[in-house]
Amino acid sequence: MTLPDTPALEPVDLSPEPTAPLLYRPRRLRSNPAIRRLVRETHLQASNLIYPLFVMEGENQQVPVPSMPGIFRYTLDLLLEEAKTAAQLGIGAIALFPLIPEAQKDNTGQESYNPAGLIPRAIRTLKTAIPDLVVISDIALDPYSDQGHDGIVDETGRILNDETVAVLCKQAIAHAESGVDFVAPSDMMDGRIGAIRRTLDNAGYHHTSILAYSAKYASAYYGPFRDALDSAPKFGDKKTYQMDIANSREALKEVALDIAEGADIVMIKPALAYLDIIARIKATTNIPVAAYNVSGEYAMIKAVAQQGWIDENTMILETLTSIKRAGADLILTYFAKQAAQLLTHSPQ
Repeated sequence: MTLPDTPALEPVDLSPEPTAPLLYRPRRLRSNPAIRRLVRETHLQASNLIYPLFVMEGENQQVPVPSMPGIFRYTLDLLLEEAKTAAQLGIGAIALFPLIPEAQKDNTGQESYNPAGLIPRAIRTLKTAIPDLVVISDIALDPYSDQGHDGIVDETGRILNDETVAVLCKQAIAHAESGVDFVAPSDMMDGRIGAIRRTLDNAGYHHTSILAYSAKYASAYYGPFRDALDSAPKFGDKKTYQMDIANSREALKEVALDIAEGADIVMIKPALAYLDIIARIKATTNIPVAAYNVSGEYAMIKAVAQQGWIDENTMILETLTSIKRAGADLILTYFAKQAAQLLTHSPQ
């Protein structure tokens, strides 16, 4: 008997059920450096950076700051050369901080408004030699005080507000007369922005700008800076005038007051532990916002880099970009020269 033909079996498709194509693949915009640069949201540039420089008396000397590897105190002749290098790298501005001899310090900070003092001489030298470089001068008494505080101290140890503001106004005039572009009150005395603005205007210095340290916190990150200028307080701390580290609404109030009193730029200090403050201030103001990437933040990166635990150059750019991303238009940073070189030779 002949069996009937058996129909051929159709092959069974064992592959997974087809899925819908992905409509959006974010990795497409990360696929190569050119595309990443094209769609980058935050752009860090050398022109956004302000380079803090320490100046001291003498000639042809640069003295290293032990707690800040790569940072020096410069005599005026070498400060000028460092400032020229910064300008050639495209850095937007420098900020001056003085190391004052002990013999010139007192409780009232008289040396701070000496027209022949260290900072007025530095301003005149810089503006003559590099007129297009923006020069910013610190307005505070701590480098000039034998007590190491930002204000005049009474016999009970209290920091006097209004008496200090009167001296700060004299200091601002001495710097304006020397040709400074910005005075930068860093003292956190009440009402000092309005008083300085009125004093400058009444003396005819309408075009001298104010960069206000508006939200300056009583931070532990300032230690290396105080070593550099020998300006640590001789007693107590600065918590009666610098801000409580736990507060954020207070920062908004301080910024609003400084803007109302005539600040041209407001600043938050420190930066990394206060990125939330930078973001909140950026969202609530329409004038430029600066942040100070302070000495302790600098020293931490340098210290771990020396141990070989991080890629220093990559971390510098990541750190500064995070501050910019949080909302800072300008960044004071001791990394300014190093960062400018990195941005020139290998842009992000």
